[in-house]
Amino acid sequence: MLDVAEIFTSIQGEGPLMGQPAVFLRLAGCVQPHCCWCDTPEALEPGRKVPWEKVRDNILALKPDLVIITGGEPFFQWKTGLDKLTRALLTAGRRIQFETSAKAGIAPDTGAMIVCSPKPINAPFLAPNLADRVDAFKFVIRNNIEPVLDFQQKHGICSERIWLMALGANRSQQLNRMNQVWKLCVIHGFQFSPRLHILAFNQQKGI
Repeated sequence: MLDVAEIFTSIQGEGPLMGQPAVFLRLAGCVQPHCCWCDTPEALEPGRKVPWEKVRDNILALKPDLVIITGGEPFFQWKTGLDKLTRALLTAGRRIQFETSAKAGIAPDTGAMIVCSPKPINAPFLAPNLADRVDAFKFVIRNNIEPVLDFQQKHGICSERIWLMALGANRSQQLNRMNQVWKLCVIHGFQFSPRLHILAFNQQKGI
């Protein structure tokens, strides 16, 4: 049984698969302490209890072959049906990207792309072996790059696995800060990611 916040189709707005049509599965529930800047606080509350088989059927009824599984914290539900759902979707030929903070750990051998946004950035729970399971790291920053550089050195992560995004929950904040983040990516060899959904729709929900 999975605790589901919402299932919808859209465009992946950030990170390494940015711009691709996708089915989004947002799972409810996270791991304390919750982030005060969370941009989906509604996913922290209990959602709908849905059998994983029904979630699979709902996803497979939608057209995009890319499935983004996010939260909340998705790996919080790995042993309550998410593991079975993941295997079933992969068997059906779907591609999967997990969006995780790693607060609940990262399951091994998922067969999916793992995109991690460590929260907080100096989180002690991200052990070196967990970093090895991650395909891409996303960091939201304003102008202070030092925590990212410290994290990179601590975990031995190459620059090609790091994406930077501008801090900002609305279009104006994004536009005001993107140029500085762009320059930091050029200096340090990191990947740059806008937040396309915010640039296109500002603070509109359900996108």
